[in-house]
Amino acid sequence: MAGGWTRDGAVQDQIDDTVADAVLAARATMPTGESEPFCATCGDDIPEGRRRAMPGVRTCVACQRRQDRPLVSAFNRRGSKDSQLR
Repeated sequence: MAGGWTRDGAVQDQIDDTVADAVLAARATMPTGESEPFCATCGDDIPEGRRRAMPGVRTCVACQRRQDRPLVSAFNRRGSKDSQLR
């Protein structure tokens, strides 16, 4: 359903373009080239299966998992209701 001056399917086209852009951006950040035999972070061996599955990989699975883990803040920036009422 389009409204105003837009044609039918314009919203879906925009969604498709957004997804395509995100896929291209993700592919651009993927490693390429020859994989390293040893992890650049800890120095452990990188398994052959990982090197074949991810060309250009530079870290072992454990180090990559640590790098991909989201940062968690210990502070509650919103505060509690009790602290806001004081």
